[in-house]
Amino acid sequence: MVAPTFDGEPVRPGDSMKIPMMKRYRLFGLAVLLTLVLAIAPPVLARLRPNHVVFQTSTIGALLEGVYDGVTSFEDLKRNGNFGLGTVNDLDGEMIALDGTYYQVKSNGVASVINNAMKTPFAVVTFFQPEQSARLTNIASFAALQRSLDQVVTTKNIPVAIRLTGTFASIKVRSVPRQTPPYPRLADAVKHQAVFELHNVQGTLVGFRMPLYMQGVNVPGYHFHLLTADRRTGGHLLDCRIQLASVALDYTPELRMLLPDTASFRQTNLGEGTPTEINRVEK
Repeated sequence: MVAPTFDGEPVRPGDSMKIPMMKRYRLFGLAVLLTLVLAIAPPVLARLRPNHVVFQTSTIGALLEGVYDGVTSFEDLKRNGNFGLGTVNDLDGEMIALDGTYYQVKSNGVASVINNAMKTPFAVVTFFQPEQSARLTNIASFAALQRSLDQVVTTKNIPVAIRLTGTFASIKVRSVPRQTPPYPRLADAVKHQAVFELHNVQGTLVGFRMPLYMQGVNVPGYHFHLLTADRRTGGHLLDCRIQLASVALDYTPELRMLLPDTASFRQTNLGEGTPTEINRVEK
């Protein structure tokens, strides 16, 4: 007959309290360990999700020249931000990242959640941490919106992420249809863009104001994508009339960039991307 054991030691007469006591010690140890983990986790997560950092994959100059195949998956992109904009491989519509969810608005105007395995040829994201806020009323146009924001933004030399949530009397947005190789330049692709005009809608503009010296790397000045409050539609902002809006700003002095190590990126003459062309295709 084999004697009963506990943790490799025989249980002798009079040891009736041994098993429950050892279980209590073990549970107490686990509780202490869990407390330590919970205490350490927030600082560790803070380091994994740095504040006020812009992450960008590829350049606007590459997109202008028709480099529409990227290597960055949306799963990887989510590790670098929960807020931002861009596009999808093959230039298949407009991308909006808001509150950690990434949306694709195709040329039919319908917004859908992006699969993690999908990839992007150009995107700009950050973990949005607002530092400044403002309220805007009765904005008559996109040009007027830019002038109003110029009065709020405190510097022209640091990239700033901008979240504008409000009620739009009208708003004009666009999306570009999926392209097939050999890819046309962006100026040619947008000739076939789908334009949508919405009236009396609520939504959020997700965007950035980039310094002028970043021309060729990103879109200088203001660049916004819209996502409506019902998350059903949106697109690249072309014009708007705003009744009332709240604005939150996140100044992002650190820029991290990943360039696609692909044959098309290596071999394309990227140039500098003239302001005239960028304004034509983006604004």
